[in-house]
Amino acid sequence: MRLGITGHRGLPPKTERLVRLALEGEVTRRGPDLVGISCIADGPDAWFAELVLKAGGHLEVVVPAKQYRDGLPEEHHETYDRLLKQATEVHRTGLVESNSQAHMTGSEILVDLADELIAVWDGQPARGYGGTADVVTYANRTGVPTRVIWPRGATRD
Repeated sequence: MRLGITGHRGLPPKTERLVRLALEGEVTRRGPDLVGISCIADGPDAWFAELVLKAGGHLEVVVPAKQYRDGLPEEHHETYDRLLKQATEVHRTGLVESNSQAHMTGSEILVDLADELIAVWDGQPARGYGGTADVVTYANRTGVPTRVIWPRGATRD
């Protein structure tokens, strides 16, 4: 099973706890043969990647742009670097600038590699091009099944 992840970043602490529990359930029920595919951004992308590795699965990373890491919060760089080093395969878009187009291109590659997509999504439209809603729309358009995770009590700033 090749499972991709997309989701909202910057979630409040209570929502983070709820989402982490839900992701843990998703990873656990799929077993150790799971291949997780992630862009390993801060938030659900990284939480999912860590859970996949902890469960004995394999991690594939999609890097949307050469400057992608620089656009992530500085406090996430150590986690990003650690997860990137643990990846069994790294897919790159070939783009340089980390912008919404690069993020969407990376997400399209991620979806194309996946048998199924997990979306940590509140169901609302994307706040900018390449957001979670756009990734879900792409998955639906290309026939990749999507499982939305938005636990009861979850909120978004």
